[in-house]
Amino acid sequence: MQKSKRVLTIDIMRGLTLFLMLFVNDLYAPGVPDWLTHRSADFDGMGLADWVFPGFLFMVGMAVPFAIQSRFKKGDTSLKVVQHILIRVVSLLIIGVLMMNVSRINPELTGISKNLWAILMYVSVFFIWNQYINIKYPAILKGIGILGLLILASLYRSGTPDDVTWLVTGWWGILGLIGWGYLVTSLVYLVVRDRLLVTGLIWLFFIGLNILDQLGFLAFLDFIKPWFGVIIGGSIPSIVLGGLFFSLILRKTEYDDYKKFIAFASILGVLTLLSGFVLRNWFIISKMKGTPSWSLVCTGISIFLFIVLFILIDISAYKKWANVFKPAGQNSLTTYLAPDILYYFIWMVSIPVLFYKQSDNSLIVVLGSVAWAFAMIGFAALLSKIGIRLKL
Repeated sequence: MQKSKRVLTIDIMRGLTLFLMLFVNDLYAPGVPDWLTHRSADFDGMGLADWVFPGFLFMVGMAVPFAIQSRFKKGDTSLKVVQHILIRVVSLLIIGVLMMNVSRINPELTGISKNLWAILMYVSVFFIWNQYINIKYPAILKGIGILGLLILASLYRSGTPDDVTWLVTGWWGILGLIGWGYLVTSLVYLVVRDRLLVTGLIWLFFIGLNILDQLGFLAFLDFIKPWFGVIIGGSIPSIVLGGLFFSLILRKTEYDDYKKFIAFASILGVLTLLSGFVLRNWFIISKMKGTPSWSLVCTGISIFLFIVLFILIDISAYKKWANVFKPAGQNSLTTYLAPDILYYFIWMVSIPVLFYKQSDNSLIVVLGSVAWAFAMIGFAALLSKIGIRLKL
């Protein structure tokens, strides 16, 4: 490898984790093997679905130094970068909260069906955050999207006629969790830059915060947890910071000394996995509870998967097989959100597209979800070609 060469593994692994997210999100049907699904909160262990989201978080952290340095090269000041980070985080929080609240909607109180409300919400999101190219008046389209979200938010009602409730932040939704982790990690990198030791200490601090929170020692901060609980909990930021730390190792070895990188990366992976299994003596491996053992084991898995992909793609140039995942890695938000529009439309008009979910044969159910995930990657790539591409 040459130093100037783009690390393709970052895009490919990000696309692969997105593919797996689409796959496991579609898997909810009786008879699916347990090792593919989410395990219950009190179960000590994990399935594939319990790694996929932290795998994506890890890649978010890996991409942070590349993205911020790219903005600096374009002439952005630190203040402009901070503004960009905050806008991106707020956008993720808004979309995440809206997505999370769809399941809570009361159609009778809202006046429209849950499926229609969700479709209009996603369409509005695409109007607002689409990356318009060769469009004369993008502000008008963005304005339509903003107006759409305001109207939908004003109509939204949940609960019962005797106890009507509105939108809640709750657990912030998947995109909201990404937003909080991205906020912490981006600000950390903006302050400490490529200083590996300091970044490592901050990573350890958030692992420690995760441990203290799980032990109940941070209960005195309960009053701010409705807003900053994701940061205080430490689990999500620690995974993203793990990705940042790993990315700095790649940058420090200057890309071309791949043997040195693989050696350091392997040591880090072993230490991370061992730490996770040691902590299992006190904390079960549980995604639902966000335990430190789960966070560290998932980070270790992500490290070793990256090493394998790095050897195949960037060192051995064996990459044709992975090209199918590349568009998803480069267009992650569209790839993640676009399928939901199709889901709600299918449910609203009762099109039997998801027929495989009704099968008693688990193999048919799993293969159907694999086909769906591949189709959704292609769908997002098609949207990108016609000028529909979300960018925060």
